[in-house]
Amino acid sequence: MNHKRVRTIKEGALKSGPVVLWMSRDQRVKDNWALIFAQKLAIQKRVPLFVLFCLVPEFLHATTRQYSFMLHGLREVEQNLLAKNILFFMLTGLPGKTIPEFMRICGGSALVKDFDPLRIKRQWTDSVAKVTDIPFYEVDAHNIIPCWSASPKQEFGARTFRPKAYRALDEFLEEYPPLRKHPVVWEGEIGRPFIHARNFFSQNSVEHMVKTLKVATLGEADWIKPGEKAASQSLSGFIKKKLPDYGQARNNPAVDGQSDLSPYLHFGHISPQRVALEVREMRERAKERTSHDAFLEELIVRRELSDNFCFYNAEYDSFEGFPEWAKKTLNAHRKDKREYLYSRKQFEHGETHDALWNAAQMEMVKRGKMHGYMRMYWAKKILEWTGSPEQAMETAIYLNDRYELDGRDPNGYTGIAWSIGGVHDRAWNERPVFGKIRFMSYHGSKSKFDVGKYIGYAATL
Repeated sequence: MNHKRVRTIKEGALKSGPVVLWMSRDQRVKDNWALIFAQKLAIQKRVPLFVLFCLVPEFLHATTRQYSFMLHGLREVEQNLLAKNILFFMLTGLPGKTIPEFMRICGGSALVKDFDPLRIKRQWTDSVAKVTDIPFYEVDAHNIIPCWSASPKQEFGARTFRPKAYRALDEFLEEYPPLRKHPVVWEGEIGRPFIHARNFFSQNSVEHMVKTLKVATLGEADWIKPGEKAASQSLSGFIKKKLPDYGQARNNPAVDGQSDLSPYLHFGHISPQRVALEVREMRERAKERTSHDAFLEELIVRRELSDNFCFYNAEYDSFEGFPEWAKKTLNAHRKDKREYLYSRKQFEHGETHDALWNAAQMEMVKRGKMHGYMRMYWAKKILEWTGSPEQAMETAIYLNDRYELDGRDPNGYTGIAWSIGGVHDRAWNERPVFGKIRFMSYHGSKSKFDVGKYIGYAATL
């Protein structure tokens, strides 16, 4: 594997104990650079390999909907790891306390983690690093081009990021080496409090675990199955049935034209690199490549640009993270009269005057996924109907993270910041409330797709 995918968080000499992968963002066994790297270290030292996951009792605005989807996927991870002679451990509590204790008790010789640009995840990493005295590595298993290699700074739009990303593809868009059945089997025991962590899901049901969490209860998304197997099947179905028309259908909320892969990509049930490899293979066979190129633009440029934004901008989820031109224009229009003002509760229940906005909100509430085009419209209207850009950001992030399966994600924070704060966009014609932020309207949507059909669809959910 390319060494540029790996960063050293803490130096140190490898000892004789197990190598441990702290799995967080990329919850899969197949096509996982972090797991591949951890196994390479373990084989070099001829020691066992463990994978641990730290289950925190609450995370941002996540509910039982997201936790249940995640835990069902992790149950599959555990079984796939056991088939490779790799033990899976579930820790409960904050990583800064539980992971160092686990490493001490098991005699871990090195710690590897997967990369995540979100502020809270980086704080967890720092808290573990402060009390760890063994080698500690971070591997970007989520991006095709490692975030720190794609660009050394925050990019201000796809125009500058795109050529950097595509130039790097030849180096990084490679086939994965297979994960081996691990040659060294752990024969010992892990002391308390981790003695019962081995074969965790055979001793604990997902339903029981969900009940122990400190999160709101929300209905599960019954239209999608979690896990690596389901993600792979979903990709195959998309390539076969939807990819040929993706270029035209993707921005039409009234038709089923999107990939529906975002929940799998968010939880790491499938590798974006695997998706890109398979779509690129189909592209080489196709006479018309417009849809393939449109999809790869979203998967590679737009998605990895979101990681770039969150990695280099610590204020990615607030007004302070907006570009200067956007802050200036929004400040100039703070006192503009709003035709409508709604509370968070009214937004949450879809109680606005706009049937199209309400339909988008209800799609998200009931399904756990809103159409991509509608997410832009939805967020911009929250800016229009709240008292300030700060309130708009807070409301949009709360709703997105609470209801979307793929909430709490760089794509979500960046998309909301694009809609409300002009991130990765340019100045447009000035108008009330928005200033020079790009505007979207109900009538504009009517000219692009069958609004009535979409509203009717949402009413049936």
